[in-house]
Amino acid sequence: MLHKITFCMIICMCTLLFAEELNLPTHEIYFSGQKHFEESELQDALDVTTPGFFQFWKDDTPRIKDKLIPTLRPSLKSFYESEGFYDANFTIQETNTSIFVTISENEPVKVRDINITSDYNISSLVTMKKDEIFRAETFIAIKSKIIAQLLKEGYCSYDLDTKAYVDLDLHTVDLRYILHKGDICTFGKLTTSGLKTIDEDVIRSRVKAKEGEQYSIDLIQDTSNKLYGLDAFDSVLIDVDRKFYNVVPVDITFTEMEKPYHLEAGAGYDTYVGVRVLGEITKRNFMGNAQRLSFKTSLSQREQMLMLSYFKPALMDIFGYNTDLGGRLGYSNLEFDGFKEEKTFVRAYLEYEEGSLTLRTGVALEDIIITELNLDPGTELSQAVTEGNFPLLYPYVDFIYDARDSKLNPKYGYYLAAYGEFGLSYDEEASVYMKTLFEGRIIHTFSDLTLAAVGKVGIVDVSTQNGLPESKYFFGGGAYSNRAYGFRELGVILSPTEDTIYGASTMANLSLEADYPVWGDVYGAVFTDNTMLTDESYDFKGEIISAVGVGARYMTPIGPFKLDVGFNVNDFSQYGISFQIGQSF
Repeated sequence: MLHKITFCMIICMCTLLFAEELNLPTHEIYFSGQKHFEESELQDALDVTTPGFFQFWKDDTPRIKDKLIPTLRPSLKSFYESEGFYDANFTIQETNTSIFVTISENEPVKVRDINITSDYNISSLVTMKKDEIFRAETFIAIKSKIIAQLLKEGYCSYDLDTKAYVDLDLHTVDLRYILHKGDICTFGKLTTSGLKTIDEDVIRSRVKAKEGEQYSIDLIQDTSNKLYGLDAFDSVLIDVDRKFYNVVPVDITFTEMEKPYHLEAGAGYDTYVGVRVLGEITKRNFMGNAQRLSFKTSLSQREQMLMLSYFKPALMDIFGYNTDLGGRLGYSNLEFDGFKEEKTFVRAYLEYEEGSLTLRTGVALEDIIITELNLDPGTELSQAVTEGNFPLLYPYVDFIYDARDSKLNPKYGYYLAAYGEFGLSYDEEASVYMKTLFEGRIIHTFSDLTLAAVGKVGIVDVSTQNGLPESKYFFGGGAYSNRAYGFRELGVILSPTEDTIYGASTMANLSLEADYPVWGDVYGAVFTDNTMLTDESYDFKGEIISAVGVGARYMTPIGPFKLDVGFNVNDFSQYGISFQIGQSF
């Protein structure tokens, strides 16, 4: 979803903002006397309506629906009791148009004593402190956190007793936590039901809660994610409620997908290729065993692409490692700055994934035609790429170790990746070369401040006279490189302000970023991107183009919507704007 926002997203937002609301009779409502709570907290608790963030044109007077007025007093009482104010009093005055609520909060119930008797350290999980106002919601949440931690570490036979002894006369509460953790549990035998066209071997390749493994709710969740990731089931129900002497059998009930065809179509804008339309049709559970066949097309002014993809899970077991098979056949026609790449390709690969590790190895056959485009007026004629037809055959290896806590919006962790492809001389016109790319990311959050660093190094080493198509070299620019430039706009760098249209044989890039919340779900960011692109292989002494910039991130359920503006530090007239969903670290 890099650099793209689809029309359907815009339409949905417009529908949300401008749809007519059902006009129900309401009263204006005003609160006074409260000391411990903001008026907005009371409004949320009582379902008082106020305009949303994007509805700035509306009247901001708080209103309550008339049908909720009879429940106003019990709702206030319930809210205050949940927050530890058991003696709160309310005076409610009603007119034809308004309601005035006067609140006397009185003395809250506070924690007097916390007693823990446990053979497992839970002190860090009991976050309530002495003399703190007692909140029932926090008390319940602490119990849930203790149980979650026990299950995460394999203690499924725990005995936990939590009590809150409230003295309303003294306005105090004594908390008691009694825990016996029991023994470590393990997963037992796997049983499945509901499978019709999918072999159990395919299921076992995705089950992380394996027999004999230490019990963990994380492994159960991973199993669910992997099984749904096969994209072949309408429902996957994992039952781990049975237990025999600390052994927990895993019972999974499946409902295979009734509608295997999935169609996507849309139009959007990409900061590199501009306006484009795209479509994809997928046959899920193609010929059974969760195989998948899909056809995808994308059309824009700068790119035309057609691709047929195939995926078969659990093709074979290699030394105990379940391995998937994938393949792609396609055609693309893509414009770079100064030249056009027309490519026909076919590739097949084997993939192994376990936990944070993904390892893919395969072979690709490509036929690439490079054609020079008309250069902009003023461009030096020497900046002309080598035209021609370039047949390529290469095996490749792609290694990823992703230890981040989230793929879309990480706060902690690290990411390591290595890629290599090795051109083979399968005929007299084929190129012999080696292309490698290494990447490392590290992310850490201090309180609300998230700091991230991303480093990349790449080498292209050509060992024949046939050369390589220009598109096989390295280019910079865009959200994952130098944000003062558009995607792939940077070629070999001549100075801190000048570059060429040529791809680089050596690339190095370092990006540093800091994100901090500024208001609600809106985060601000500052960053610097530093890029080196040189013509010779293994040449790390070239000029560097550095960029600085600012950005905004708006947190959505599918990840942060990210907008960045970057400037060349030596020429602020050179700037770039990029947007995407998800972080670049």
